[in-house]
Amino acid sequence: MFSLRSVFIWGFALSAGQALADPLIETNYNSYGSPGLIDMPSAHSRPDAELAFTVSSFKNTRRSTLTFQMTPRFSGSFRYSNLYNIRGGTDPGSAINEFIFDRSFSVHYRFVDENHKWPAIAVGLNDFFGTGIYQSEYFVATKTFGSRFRATGGIGWGRLAGVGNFKNPLGYIHDGFFTRPGRQGAQGGTLEAQNWFRGDAALFGGMQYQANPKLLLTAEYSSDAYPQEDGASFDRKTPFNFGVTYKFRPNVRLSANYLYGSELGVQLSMALNPKNPPAFGGFGAAPPSIVLRGPKTAEQLGWDLPPERKPQVQSALASALIAQDLELQSFEVSGTTVHVAYVGTSSVQSAQDLGRVARILTSVLPTSIETFVLIPVVNGVRTSQITLQRSDLERFEYGFDGAWNSYAAALIEPAFDPVAPIAGFYPRFKPQIGAYLKPSFFDPEYPLLLDIGVEARATYEPVQGVVFRGAVRKKVIGNLNKSDRVSDSVLPKVRSETNIYDREGDPALTELTVSAYTQFTPDLYGRATFGYLEPQFGGLSTELLWKPIESRFAIGAELNYVQQRDYDQRFGFRDYSVLTGHVSGYWQLANGYHAQVDVGRYLAEDLGATFTLDREFKNGWKVGAFFTLTDVSAEDFGEGSFDKGLRFSIPINWISGEPDRQQFATTIRPVVRDGGARVEMAGRLYETVRGTHRAGLRDGWGRFWR
Repeated sequence: MFSLRSVFIWGFALSAGQALADPLIETNYNSYGSPGLIDMPSAHSRPDAELAFTVSSFKNTRRSTLTFQMTPRFSGSFRYSNLYNIRGGTDPGSAINEFIFDRSFSVHYRFVDENHKWPAIAVGLNDFFGTGIYQSEYFVATKTFGSRFRATGGIGWGRLAGVGNFKNPLGYIHDGFFTRPGRQGAQGGTLEAQNWFRGDAALFGGMQYQANPKLLLTAEYSSDAYPQEDGASFDRKTPFNFGVTYKFRPNVRLSANYLYGSELGVQLSMALNPKNPPAFGGFGAAPPSIVLRGPKTAEQLGWDLPPERKPQVQSALASALIAQDLELQSFEVSGTTVHVAYVGTSSVQSAQDLGRVARILTSVLPTSIETFVLIPVVNGVRTSQITLQRSDLERFEYGFDGAWNSYAAALIEPAFDPVAPIAGFYPRFKPQIGAYLKPSFFDPEYPLLLDIGVEARATYEPVQGVVFRGAVRKKVIGNLNKSDRVSDSVLPKVRSETNIYDREGDPALTELTVSAYTQFTPDLYGRATFGYLEPQFGGLSTELLWKPIESRFAIGAELNYVQQRDYDQRFGFRDYSVLTGHVSGYWQLANGYHAQVDVGRYLAEDLGATFTLDREFKNGWKVGAFFTLTDVSAEDFGEGSFDKGLRFSIPINWISGEPDRQQFATTIRPVVRDGGARVEMAGRLYETVRGTHRAGLRDGWGRFWR
């Protein structure tokens, strides 16, 4: 008689002696957007840093999932589900709801890699922050046979223990694992750890065959009984699912599935990877080459630059920098040393800007100038100075491991000594006109809303360290005005009426500020900003940042007095004002990870802390997650229990290939509520200075010779 357990035992016994060939088969996304089969998970992972969006649909069920492969082993998913004709509980007699809108998180961690003898093994948690409809846990193993065939088997709890379940084997370690207590939080969004790996367990599994490079065939045995859907949303007749997946492009896959003996389903997965820009190599100006000095010039190294030649050299330098999308802010020569301050093209290309300035100097300066002191300027702040020797540049440009040698030879110090700007550099005016996208996610009635329009931005710097910023938006097309939900918040409505701002702000003055930046000591920076700080609040913001140039740590303090703006985002204000502020700790970890903790008072007058972990790539991409815990109770906060979400920042030059400091940034929250809300504004100090300090330069030094 057919036995699922016997198939698992046979398959993995066979794998013990199976040679691991170079596989053609690839890991797919399942209907929940996680690495897997059809409904069930598998143990392998997608490529590191991949960001994928998966939409799956079958009768009365639609799931939309965003998944990020945060490390080579660890992935996280945020899921949004539309469920029709579903029971309110797992009891067959529970009342049937016409519609449920559900949000859930999942994580998947591969802790054993596949090799010749062992399968890949992973552990996962589903719906551990949501309402619990999909709550489950699992261990899963996957083994590849040859280059085209894979077998997967696993054990699941919770929702994944609905078919063929048996007594939890973990209960023989501790009897507390035999029972599953059930949910405790009423609002959703609470960490229901008391249920993890508890209660009955069940086996699941499946097989996959790569018929050709584009076609993947899958069959699985599902341990999910669909307890709230079976007999209401659809009729579940068997535990077997069958699917076919076609890869249109490396990052686009379409699946058709026959599910549970009764339903047809479709699934589309689209992915991109921040490591693989569409504009690879860029369309900016090509880097200049080092101009070598001739063999007869060694005796000239003690000569100075004659004063009468300085204007000519300065003009040539300024013109050459403009050709590289750089700007000359100051220029001073003393003996055989030159000090050059410049405004760069991008906060994520600081090392590339540095390398191009150095190479230009070799082409315009007299051969007697040996020492280059280069000073990047951001928001009028001279954030560091990097000293390079011309002879080192000449040796390292084409040398083995020239990038590392040039970094090791560079002296990176604070730039605290003032150097006067060149005549005519200030005032500076930089206008910009472009398109904008304003999305809104997870409104219960309208899951995805989007406005597209025109945005005019400008910066004006009358003197060094003073920056005026302004931005005006006009919608061209979109549907953000559709959302008419009314906030039920018992807190001050500092964010829960965002839909009203979206609806009435057309055109909208989204920003109009003046900021003053200063450097009190080599390690201490200051900022004061006044005006319309963001679409919903205006006022005064002050900030101090302690950031030693050699340190990966920084500490900041911010204090804001703000008033809520009118819904139309013109010049008026509403009658709500608040004093808010935070003390922040920043830690620049290895491999592009950044941790941040903010402790203080939020816009709704609640007290607490925000914890953030970002992954930043060398091309400027950022993907991160955060959560905020304050003294607001889950009941007062409302749906979701506390503020949490994902945030993304995509540099425009990643898409265009052109030098550009602009970013497309968005935050995805399961639900927008008022607890844990902070002022959002541009130009904070940590982002201003960190890219040109030692850790930021080191992480991006591979671009020095680009």
